[in-house]
Amino acid sequence: MRKNRNNAIGRAPGYFKAGASAAKGFTLLETVIAMLVMTVVGLVVASAFAFAVSNTANAADREMAMAVGQQRLEQLRSVAFTDATMNATPTPAVTTVTRAGRTFSITTTIADANVIGQATLKTITIKVIPQASSQSWTTATNSLFGSVTLVTQRSAQWLGPNRSL
Repeated sequence: MRKNRNNAIGRAPGYFKAGASAAKGFTLLETVIAMLVMTVVGLVVASAFAFAVSNTANAADREMAMAVGQQRLEQLRSVAFTDATMNATPTPAVTTVTRAGRTFSITTTIADANVIGQATLKTITIKVIPQASSQSWTTATNSLFGSVTLVTQRSAQWLGPNRSL
């Protein structure tokens, strides 16, 4: 008696149909599904790469904005406390500078803290905002995360009226 070849390799009787080949491989449906899965994974990787490039450009903008703000702050620290550039500003002073091919808007606000009529303390607020880039793949980062705000206080070099030597 001839042994059934399906049972010899552990398959149920009738697994092979008459005239069917025993060739192994992927069906068209399996191939299409695998291609769809790979396409989705590829799109996820591409979007993550685009996100990383955008964040790198935004971080460079924030770093340059911080440098611009610190430079403006050092300019104000280098002048005398009574200099005209240190006068209190009722409305913020806005200037524009270009550094490393990028334009930044600098808003400077100076407020006096008066002690019996004399300004002995000034609060300086500098906000730097990167303006729109000429490069098409970057965006204007004038949101909370794109701008840089520096706040400092500067005091007079003389004693107040309530202090004596």
